[in-house]
Amino acid sequence: MGSTYSPCRTALISRNTKETKIQLSLSLDGGPLELLPATAEFPDVESKDAGASSSMPSQTATTHASQITASQHIWIWTGVGFLDHMLHAWAKHAGWSLRLRCKGDLAIDDHHTTEDTFLALGTAFTEALGPRTGLARFGYAHAPLDEALSRAVLDISSRPFFVGEFAFQSPMLGTLNAQMVHHGLGSWAQNAGVTLHVDVLRGQNDHHRAESAFKALAVACKMACARLEGKEGEVASTKGVL
Repeated sequence: MGSTYSPCRTALISRNTKETKIQLSLSLDGGPLELLPATAEFPDVESKDAGASSSMPSQTATTHASQITASQHIWIWTGVGFLDHMLHAWAKHAGWSLRLRCKGDLAIDDHHTTEDTFLALGTAFTEALGPRTGLARFGYAHAPLDEALSRAVLDISSRPFFVGEFAFQSPMLGTLNAQMVHHGLGSWAQNAGVTLHVDVLRGQNDHHRAESAFKALAVACKMACARLEGKEGEVASTKGVL
């Protein structure tokens, strides 16, 4: 039986508060993404003005969290380098294409930038996913990074809930407060409408522990979001609704 072509599931959103300005484009199925459009908050797509954040490069510049291939477009800049790195790993291994930029109040700390970035990404996930039909629904994965090993289990349930165990040894991951990994993923689960469990099972290096967690989450997302041929329009629930 030949496969039926399905269009990429995409979303383009903006989230603007007094604390952060965020713009992102997401494709759950990868593929090319246009550059983020100019807006009042981001008046020039080539602007180097990043407001309260550190200097924001052009979207066409190669940065620490950019990767453009035939199957994926990834370009991320929040002003928090370790956050960018985790979002890059998440998008890459989930098979997403993601363009994201944020101007945040980093003169205070990284809290609002991180929280609002995850909230915006959760909103985009929900919008891109669309009707919760024809999906695998459940996803689970283990991912190692050298000595670290993490497990992620995801249910596209429309019942937001998050449990995470990370046990970082240091209070900071680069310039990212380690507490914000838990808070950020909880914020994403809320707006994504998913039940999510992420556990770091072992590991000595905090960078490895965090990155293995995001990679496990990525693979779980890819599994849960898979469209099942022959199940189009069907809801994977005994209730008949998600």
